[in-house]
Amino acid sequence: MDAADTPGAGFHMADVRRKRPTARRAVAVGELYAGPDAFAAIVERRLPKGDALSMAEIAGLQGAKQASNLMPLCHPLPLEFVELRCVPVPERNAIRVYCEVATEARTGVEMEALAGANAALLTIYDLTKPVDPALSIGNIRLLFKEGGKKGLWLHPGGMTDEERTRYRPRATPTLDGWRASVVVLSDRASAGDYEDRSGPVIVDALRTLGADVGTATVLPDDPFALARHLESLAADGTGLVITSGGTGLGPRDLTPEALAGIATRQVPGLAEMIRSESRHHTSMAWLSRAEAVLVESMLVVALPGSPKAAAQGMAILAPLLAHARSMIEGGSHA
Repeated sequence: MDAADTPGAGFHMADVRRKRPTARRAVAVGELYAGPDAFAAIVERRLPKGDALSMAEIAGLQGAKQASNLMPLCHPLPLEFVELRCVPVPERNAIRVYCEVATEARTGVEMEALAGANAALLTIYDLTKPVDPALSIGNIRLLFKEGGKKGLWLHPGGMTDEERTRYRPRATPTLDGWRASVVVLSDRASAGDYEDRSGPVIVDALRTLGADVGTATVLPDDPFALARHLESLAADGTGLVITSGGTGLGPRDLTPEALAGIATRQVPGLAEMIRSESRHHTSMAWLSRAEAVLVESMLVVALPGSPKAAAQGMAILAPLLAHARSMIEGGSHA
């Protein structure tokens, strides 16, 4: 028999080695339905086997932590937070179970949240069946998940006001029309030898964040041309500029020098973060001379020139840009 025909030969865990660890959170929900007498016994905590709601919370914690043992292709994760809630819903004789899970990792925690909710529901079932075997479990779903490349995902079934108030799903803060520009530094692209692909990646990322941005400007690797262009943008009221290219060690990679010549203030933390976070994608990140400065009140961030590095750099920057804007414009530092 060919190896490809062997049952299970095609299974493999997702390779997350080159993904960047980010804060991850997920909330799952499901319901157990009982008859009126069994429901009253659950809520009043007088089932023969004991308090089903308290035991369900413990079982849910165990279920979330054991997800990788239950599902063979699920990555083992060191969970930083797990919380179970059992909420009686008298109008349906239902117990609604929530499981919230959070950690920082290269992959999400939605399976852990679902495993915790299911373990809690099954525990309530187990303790209640001596009173009423006609029980059912249903409506189990992921309510939302946060983190990773795609950010916030909400179940299309929606959330109640109470759920939104309690769990506060967090999307990446938007830039609300902040005037932005994208500048690509490349001798060959500016000469028409090939079509630039990193600029459109950055433009799309900024538009997704709500920035007011046009198409990318492509310039040669000339620090004087870049400096003049940036000074013109600052005088015209542009608030944010993302550059791509010219941050390597080549003789024409002079973007950091151009920024140093016109910078009003340095913003070293952003450049350090870009290198530090990019190391999860490639060890070559430490050779990057990514830079960030203020030119008067215009924030300029220089990213590496490849489309992949541009996308990764924007994913790293995205959560901080709205707060950076607020600080630049005199808002709170909190």
